[in-house]
Amino acid sequence: MNVDPADLAPQQPTDSPAKVPAHQHVYERVRKLILFGDFAPGQAVTIQGLAETLDAGMTPIREALRRLIAEGALVHQGNRRVSVPVLDLEGIQELEFMRKKLEPELAQRAAARMSETVLNDLIRVDDLLNSAINRGDIGDYLTQNYRFHTIINTCANAPILAATVDRLWLMFGPSLRVVCGRFGTSNLPDKHADLLAAFSEGDAERAGLAMTEDVLQGMLQIQASL
Repeated sequence: MNVDPADLAPQQPTDSPAKVPAHQHVYERVRKLILFGDFAPGQAVTIQGLAETLDAGMTPIREALRRLIAEGALVHQGNRRVSVPVLDLEGIQELEFMRKKLEPELAQRAAARMSETVLNDLIRVDDLLNSAINRGDIGDYLTQNYRFHTIINTCANAPILAATVDRLWLMFGPSLRVVCGRFGTSNLPDKHADLLAAFSEGDAERAGLAMTEDVLQGMLQIQASL
């Protein structure tokens, strides 16, 4: 009798998603805390503190911290201390340079691949973003802004570029939260309308220019908050 090797594999219920490993789950949770500025620039991050906050074990927390240090989202401060980086002027200028090179390219690629479904998703998320601005909800603004840009980067179908940009966002996310805390959300620059118009028209060049302006305005505000 012929046996298909697939028949010998452990069977998973079709309606039950694969369980996320504990270390990955903890990593994603800590990453979000950094990305959306729940940890302020310069703030110490301890294994014990995270264990209490996340109700998680020491081992997955250590693994998450190692990964985030490697990604530049956290830094060693000596004496085994780990903290959120504090951006200086040179760091902001480096991030601005990288973002202005990569994100407009992703926007142009996304414009060439934009579908009606993805465009509608962008419009919906931008509406949620605008609602957060009107309410002065900093946390939701940061979440929706990140979602908006992530949809664009995913649509570009350039995973290496998108992953690089995602790491850059980890580095300035806490500082962006400081900007919102000092200046509020109502005065934040909004180039999303220009991006949506460019995507609607399939105009890659216009999309790239709008993204360049969006990046530049955001980084200038971070610089002004120093």
